[in-house]
Amino acid sequence: MPLPTASTQVSFPAGSVQGRSAVVAVHDLGDGRYGIATEATPFHPLDHTWPDQPADTGTLTVAGAELPVVDCLTGAVGPDADALAVGADIPVRRGEDGWAWLVLHVVESQPLPDGGTLGDLLGAEAELRVDAERRAALSAAHTGCHLLALALNAALAPRWRKDPGRSDAFGHPDFDSLAMSSSRMDTAASTDVYRLGKSLRKKGFTADATDELPALAEALPALTQAVNEQLVVWIEADAAVRIEVPGPELTARRRWACDLPAGTAAIFCGGTHLHHLGELAALSTELRLSEDGSELTAVTTPKRR
Repeated sequence: MPLPTASTQVSFPAGSVQGRSAVVAVHDLGDGRYGIATEATPFHPLDHTWPDQPADTGTLTVAGAELPVVDCLTGAVGPDADALAVGADIPVRRGEDGWAWLVLHVVESQPLPDGGTLGDLLGAEAELRVDAERRAALSAAHTGCHLLALALNAALAPRWRKDPGRSDAFGHPDFDSLAMSSSRMDTAASTDVYRLGKSLRKKGFTADATDELPALAEALPALTQAVNEQLVVWIEADAAVRIEVPGPELTARRRWACDLPAGTAAIFCGGTHLHHLGELAALSTELRLSEDGSELTAVTTPKRR
């Protein structure tokens, strides 16, 4: 079966949740699952390099069958177009020149009516529908995650003894990117874990008490309050949110931008988001410090209107 040599065109950055497109590949994933690639799709796949946002689910209707899409993965076809690699098995960096980057809609059984063959699907038009409610919940969590990052950067700014060499859109030391260990979204919240180790201390961050500040553990309630008060202000401003993208290809480098009262904030991001902050009724975070003080965890919960 021939493999595609062009990357999937994606419409999820604009918020699309449905579309129609021709099937260009059907890949056997093993254990009874198949990955169906189309020329274009509204589905957001799991990013194998930074799997913070779960993949979209929904349905794919093709050749007379409506198939539940239970997962959505990233696939890649090399310059020789002789094999398709999936997820962690992709041997090159994301966006490598000469490779075709595909969205694979995962179905759990052979996606054909009785008597058909896999090759029969190639060129057939598929109708693609994302679970819009689940997408909206994930988008709210992802937008909340970025707002938390900016508010936390501002609240922690006094704890930097020197300029770490990286700042956010508002000129605050970018604690979020410098200390980030992991970031995960689900339909209820985002969970961000920050490592407060030697590397961060060398860059100038201190969790210890100083003449001006209490130790981070003692300051945590006041820090949490400051972050949440800032989040309330931003939500009430109903700022516009958009994804800036140079092209429709899956691997185009996308950027989240939000027109906050103090100015436009931008963070490189490949996920999905709200269109404006007024879609949220509330947004709050809970900050927790590990017993040994080596990790700070932020669980940020959005409440949609």
